[in-house]
Amino acid sequence: MAGRYGEDVLSGDWRRRRSIPEVAAENDLVVEDADSGFCGAVVGFESGAVVLEDRHGRRRNFPLLPAAFLLDGQPVTLRRPVRAPVPAARRRTASGSVAVDDVRAQVAKASRIWVEGIHDAALVERIWGDDLRVEGVVVEPLDGIDDLDALVRDFAPGAGRRLGVLVDHLVPGSKESRIVARVNSPYVLVTGHPYVDVWQAVKPAALGIRAWPVVPPGRPWKEGVCAALGVAESADMWRRILSRVDSFADVETPLINAMERLIDFVTEPTTGP
Repeated sequence: MAGRYGEDVLSGDWRRRRSIPEVAAENDLVVEDADSGFCGAVVGFESGAVVLEDRHGRRRNFPLLPAAFLLDGQPVTLRRPVRAPVPAARRRTASGSVAVDDVRAQVAKASRIWVEGIHDAALVERIWGDDLRVEGVVVEPLDGIDDLDALVRDFAPGAGRRLGVLVDHLVPGSKESRIVARVNSPYVLVTGHPYVDVWQAVKPAALGIRAWPVVPPGRPWKEGVCAALGVAESADMWRRILSRVDSFADVETPLINAMERLIDFVTEPTTGP
C-alpha cells in the first residue's frame, strides 16, 4: 500500500514543505485552529493574538503563527489586515482658509492694506496673518484717516501697486464716509465695518458679555466701555479682547466680509502698467 500511494502526505513537517498562503484576518472570517480544532469567526485582536468566537459565543485567543489555522480545510497563515492610512484633516488658518504647508512667506508686494490703528492691525494679524504672509501683503496701521486722500496720493497707487483701506464706523452720513468719498482711484478699495471701533467688531460672546455697553454721546467710546466693564485702563481691556480672539468665528461678519474683499483686491493679478 505504501508503494502504491507513495509518501504519507501528513508525515514529517508538512507546514514547512508546503507553500502556505497568507490570509488577512478580516472580521467574520471563519477559520479553525489547526492544533486544538477550535473553530470560530475572527472578532478582533488582543495582545498580538487573533480572537476567534465559535457558534456558542465562546472566545479564545490564538497567536498568529505560520500555518496555525485551517481555512476551508487548507492550512493558512493569518496576518492582521493592513488598513489604509486615514488622511490627516486639512489644517485651517484662523481665517478659515485651508492652510498651505511648507510654503515660506513671500517677499512683500508693493500693494498694501491700511488700517486705522495698531489695534486694528493686531486683530487683522490674529485672524488673517497666515493668509497675508503667504500672499506677501503687508498691513500698515495709520494714525486715523483724517488725511486719507493725501496719504493715498503719496502712496501713488497703480495696477501693480494696489491699496486696500479698512475703515471703522463706515456708515452713511458719518465723518468717515465723507472722508472716503474723496478717494477716487481704480487701484484703491476703501471698505469697512459699521462699528464705532474695531473692539466692537469682536463678538460679545467671545468676551463673556451679553452685549457691548452703550456709551452716551459725547463720551469717548473706549473710555465708556472700560468704565462700564470695570476695567481701569484701555490697554488692559484691549489685551483682554485680543486674548479672546482665536479665529474668524470670534468676530462679526461685516469685518470678515470687508477683510476678504480687501485681500482679494490687493492680490488681484496685475493686468496693466
